[in-house]
Amino acid sequence: MKCPFCNHNEDKVVDSRETSEGAAIRRRRECLNCNRRFTTYEFVEKTPLMVIKKDGRREPFNREKIIAGLLNACQKRPISMDKLEKLVGEVEAQIQKKFDREVESRHVGELVVERLAKLDDVAYVRFASVYRHFKDINQFMRELREILNRRIK
Repeated sequence: MKCPFCNHNEDKVVDSRETSEGAAIRRRRECLNCNRRFTTYEFVEKTPLMVIKKDGRREPFNREKIIAGLLNACQKRPISMDKLEKLVGEVEAQIQKKFDREVESRHVGELVVERLAKLDDVAYVRFASVYRHFKDINQFMRELREILNRRIK
């Protein structure tokens, strides 16, 4: 590892620990030339997951797009950013676990809708109405009836 201060190629690891999520190893290093300390992170290299869109195009999985859609659906709702980040993290983990290199966008959308339904009914209906392209009021009403039936049970 090259020292970011003097470009010397030798250092020693002073401290090593997992990050809180367990996704990386954080290492504190000390340059053997200038004695300055710096931090490095070690990650498992992942093949980028590609999302297959309805029209057949492929694009890299982008959690920010999901967050943006959720923020629209959750406007003026009592849902913290932490909860949305957790939801997206769960969706991403499920996709990584179930799919190797490619996933159809409909699978991503269904996982988001599933989790959002458990989080907030209003946000769920907003997101589902856009995601599922409700064509008329009848589709909208069917969805609302399902929510009411879940609440009653």
